[in-house]
Amino acid sequence: MKKTLVEVCCGSADDVIRSYQAGADRVELNSNLFLGGLTPSLGELIVASRQTDIEIIAMLRPREGGFCYTEMEFATIIEDARLLLANGADGLVFGFLHSDGTIDVERTKTLIALANGRPCVFHRAFDVVPDWKTALDTLIELGIRRVLTSGQESNVFFATDTVRDMIHYADGRIEILPGAGITLKNMQRVITETGCDQIHVACHQPQIDTSTNNNRQIFFGGALYPPEDRFNMIDPDAISQIIKTLQ
Repeated sequence: MKKTLVEVCCGSADDVIRSYQAGADRVELNSNLFLGGLTPSLGELIVASRQTDIEIIAMLRPREGGFCYTEMEFATIIEDARLLLANGADGLVFGFLHSDGTIDVERTKTLIALANGRPCVFHRAFDVVPDWKTALDTLIELGIRRVLTSGQESNVFFATDTVRDMIHYADGRIEILPGAGITLKNMQRVITETGCDQIHVACHQPQIDTSTNNNRQIFFGGALYPPEDRFNMIDPDAISQIIKTLQ
């Protein structure tokens, strides 16, 4: 039976370590998963690399809200990429678009050259391009290793036919990694219907931190005012169950 590789979306060094202990094959390391994943800190990467030998693909995304960056934001991305690669990242994940949603070829080329042969992944910015076949051809020509995609739907479960078409169109020239909404309950169907050989999952559970409970009127975030006494962390039991089920 063909092995299905499991990549886990992580938001901290703790997430990476838990995913590694649960048997994951690869992780994508971010910060701030609530905003879709931003560039992780060097400390998170260094600790995760020190405690595991799992493949770590580090996110390069300086802010939320799109993928057409200012000159200074792109300069920041380049510096972050150099530092992440020098401190244990096995590869980079990023996505650069023009204001019309098409692939920014020159910026993508710059990061591929900077990675110097290490895997480069184009993230779900791919899900907002106007023509995925044209975009895929561009990324293949540039030398991108893998594309993370939900099939241009909010949940990959609603786009298994599109992901299957992407895999057939790619024809081994680039890896297609389905992600967004894959769970223990639906993963077998996603794998069967798409024909994929790898999946991207995020299985988090709330953790309680009571240190702010003395004054519940104080908030440290934005206007959404999320609860200040909890945060999310990877559920290792859920990851283990996914691995065991796939085996």
